[in-house]
Amino acid sequence: QVQLVESGGGLVQPGGSLRLSCAASGFTFSRYAMSWYRQAPGKERELVAGITTSGRTTNYADSVKGRFTISRDNAKNTVYLQMNSLKPEDTAVYFCNAYGIRDWGRGTQVTVSS
Repeated sequence: QVQLVESGGGLVQPGGSLRLSCAASGFTFSRYAMSWYRQAPGKERELVAGITTSGRTTNYADSVKGRFTISRDNAKNTVYLQMNSLKPEDTAVYFCNAYGIRDWGRGTQVTVSS
């Protein structure tokens, strides 16, 4: 059974930081490019960041470039999203995803508010 379990979300003030984790199981993690998506209320799920299988190449949405960093640890079957300089517009449920696998986890809520 494919499982993706996101964690690390919470309530943070503008300008603060959070580190999200996604623990993967049920597939060969190291063979899949990974990504983070987010979905705010009333909006479509959007791609935030992606990372290749080796971690050598990353890409980011313009809205988070320079503030967020995606990384992975293939030995731990885990992908991370370090979020710095958070803004209220970053508020959303954050999901990880493996390219080519349609299963999604429950996501983790990130709320940026003073």
